[in-house]
Parts: sequence; C-alpha cells; structure tokens
Amino acid sequence: MELKERYDRVLAWFREEMPVADTELRYNNPFQLLVAVILSAQCTDKRVNMVTPALFERFPTAEAMAGATIEEIFELIRSISYPNNKSKHLSAMAKKLMNEFNGEVPSDFELLQTLPGVGRKTANVMEAVAFGRPAMPVDTHVFRVADRIGLVTGARTPLETEKQLVANIPAEWLSRAHHWLILHGRYVCTARSPKCGECGIKNWCRKQNGE
Repeated sequence: MELKERYDRVLAWFREEMPVADTELRYNNPFQLLVAVILSAQCTDKRVNMVTPALFERFPTAEAMAGATIEEIFELIRSISYPNNKSKHLSAMAKKLMNEFNGEVPSDFELLQTLPGVGRKTANVMEAVAFGRPAMPVDTHVFRVADRIGLVTGARTPLETEKQLVANIPAEWLSRAHHWLILHGRYVCTARSPKCGECGIKNWCRKQNGE
C-alpha cells in the first residue's frame, strides 16, 4: 500500500469515527495542564487525575506552588511514578514561572523547554492542547502505533517519528491526530495483545497486512 493512501484512509476513518478527541487529563488553565503533563510522564492519565484535584486545590497557581516546599508537593503526588524527581521539577518550574514569566506559562515552544521538567514532548502537548497550535507530541502510544500501522518507517526516536508524522499529516489535523493515535494505542492498539479484531483501521495496517 502506498504511504499516502494509508494516511488518507486512516485519517479519514478517525475523522468519521472519532470527530472529538482531546486529552484525558483534567485541568482548568495552562498552568494546571503543564503540571498534569509533567506528572503524566511514565504514569497513566487516570492516576494523574486522581492526584491533581487535591494538588490544584492546595496550589492552584504558579505563585502558590512556588511558595510550597518540595516536601509539601511530594506528599500530594507520592502515588505518582517518580514523585521525588517530579516534586523537584514542579517546585523549580513554578519558581521559574514566577521569576521570569510573571507567573504565566509561556506559549513559545523554545521557552517552554527552558522550564524544569519540560522536554520536547511536553512542550508539544502545551502547543497543541493549551495554545491550539499544530503540533505532534510523541509519547509511547504514538511511537508504537505510528510504527505498527505503518505511518512511519524506521523511526528510532520520538523525534524521528514526529518528523515523519508532521511531514504527512495536514497541519489542520495534526494536533487531533496526536489524540487519535494516543487513544487508539491506549484502548485498541495496546502494547500487549492489541485488539486487532475490534480495530477499525486494520485493513490499512502494515502489521495486519504482513508488510
């Protein structure tokens, strides 16, 4: 199957079957989304959503979190994976927002990556979700699904996957396609025992077609 045909068919199916697709993280503003995304690294959104209500009630703004001790933050996120590192990142991130950005999350992609705990994927999530710009954050689901179904070939890193997806998906669909791939990987095209019998795009899947 030609690559363009695969993209056209897969994207058309998602547009029809999943017209609404968004992050499953719960938040009320860019700061809360940034906190949630930092917490979500190597952790499920479900677990993050169990922790953030109490965290946001205690520290609803960058100013409030910047005034907290690392230990106070740790106690509220201790059930999250890697709570020691993440509590340090959140504390330092909030302090930097206060010291350099007047407590506001910057919308610039490069500036976002200067914040503690924020790498390329997190910055892309903020661009796509908080600021409504075309972006393709690549997490483990996107990395796995894009390769398995054949949207990318030979990508060894998330950045290589991102570049191939960005080159082939129209900008107006890019951010939504990120959510399509995540949700498909989370609930259908799982890492172990993918539900191929339930998959609506199996006819265009590289693995299913033995390519």
